[in-house]
Amino acid sequence: MDWQFESMNGLMGGGMWLFWLILLIVIVFLVKQFMAPSQPPESTLELLKKRYARGEINKEEFEEIKKTLLS
Repeated sequence: MDWQFESMNGLMGGGMWLFWLILLIVIVFLVKQFMAPSQPPESTLELLKKRYARGEINKEEFEEIKKTLLS
């Protein structure tokens, strides 16, 4: 009977590292979730306006893309 107790005790002690590893992963995940910026993603129209403001596209391209987006 003693060998069974030692065997089960060995499994519990050996499996504790897995428990702590999973707990650590969960904690890191939760911290990342709460530390992430809570700004909503920019809309495609906002991105289009920024591209136009930076001069990446001209007025005609802006109007054409805007028309496509809003249709």
